[in-house]
Amino acid sequence: MTLIDLESEVLKLIPKDRARIAQKLLESLETLSKQEIESLWLEEAERRDRALDEDPSRAIPAADVMREARARLS
Repeated sequence: MTLIDLESEVLKLIPKDRARIAQKLLESLETLSKQEIESLWLEEAERRDRALDEDPSRAIPAADVMREARARLS
């Protein structure tokens, strides 16, 4: 089974079961070393940078991001 297959199957579960799996996955990340976490964030930053290079129209102006963040925190 591929990762895509697994994701597809998990998304078919009822919300309670998906939440349980999500909790287990989050707990498994708590054991990562600082170096592993930094490596994962670097990979994510590089992925996002590539995505923006491929399609600059996906960029969101900083003012919009900040406005949305403030609205969510209010």
